Amino acid sequence: MSDSNTTDFTNPSTFILLGIPGLEAAHVWISIPFCAIYALAILGNFTILLIVKIEPSLHGPMYYFLCMLAVTDLALSTSTVPKMLSIFWFNSREIDFSACLAQLYFIHCFSAMESGILVAMALDRYVAICHPLRHSNILTNAAVAKLGLAVVLRSSMLVLPNPFLARRCPYHRTNIIPHTYCEHISMVKLACADIRVNNYYGFSLIFLITGVDVFLIALSYTQILRAIFSLPTKDAWAKTFWTCSSHLFATLAFHIPALFFILTHRFAQNVPLHFHVLSANMYLLVPPMLNPLIYGLKTKQIRKRLLWLFPHKEA
Repeated sequence: MSDSNTTDFTNPSTFILLGIPGLEAAHVWISIPFCAIYALAILGNFTILLIVKIEPSLHGPMYYFLCMLAVTDLALSTSTVPKMLSIFWFNSREIDFSACLAQLYFIHCFSAMESGILVAMALDRYVAICHPLRHSNILTNAAVAKLGLAVVLRSSMLVLPNPFLARRCPYHRTNIIPHTYCEHISMVKLACADIRVNNYYGFSLIFLITGVDVFLIALSYTQILRAIFSLPTKDAWAKTFWTCSSHLFATLAFHIPALFFILTHRFAQNVPLHFHVLSANMYLLVPPMLNPLIYGLKTKQIRKRLLWLFPHKEA
């Protein structure tokens, strides 16, 4: 393996993931909060799924979208963390070339799905506040299923060219990826070929997915705020805005780190590499942990059912 970075190859059988470059000595310590965040994400999202399943009053569009978000969060974190922890704990840095391409695809695909689901949830909040009497007629179970399918198809199809674009590149010089997972740009930077097509397509995905989704969410909240400010009293303002607060916090928790990661990775060339890698990991790890906490603490029906599941003894 010591010669793996100098071997003359076009398509390597394996890549080597370095983990967090410059912080290798601290990998074990870094793994502790990463493992804790992952455990909380798994526990929280499975709890959300269980509560929605067993509570009939939660069988509605908002909570169906929340279940989609929970499943996506589980898939997103699981596509990265197990391999990451194997690097930190067992120094298991090798990853098969095909497995690297698959991980690349799933990471970007599930990230795009999460963004799309947040748009669908913004639509649900818009209809619930701006057209409350028509909510049940507009967002029927069939409409929710179609929206979910549209999100899955959009993400799957738009991200699909990424692994093929990465696979076509020759890798003569090195197969060492200075990262904890197979991220598209980090991988193709190793290629001994013109990667402008990869870069152009990566930029197009930023606009087609992140840009469009942020615009649609902002448009929804513009209409929501107009409806809120037209209410007669401040108490009505607060009560109506409170119904949107969980989704708003979840949206900010996902898109702010995502935009920060995209901008620093693309344009901040003087930022240390370990900072890039850490921010990339936080962008994928923190939202799956926060979403169940946000909805669990701020949604009365979920909070009540959660207390029923985990009763406390009276003093």
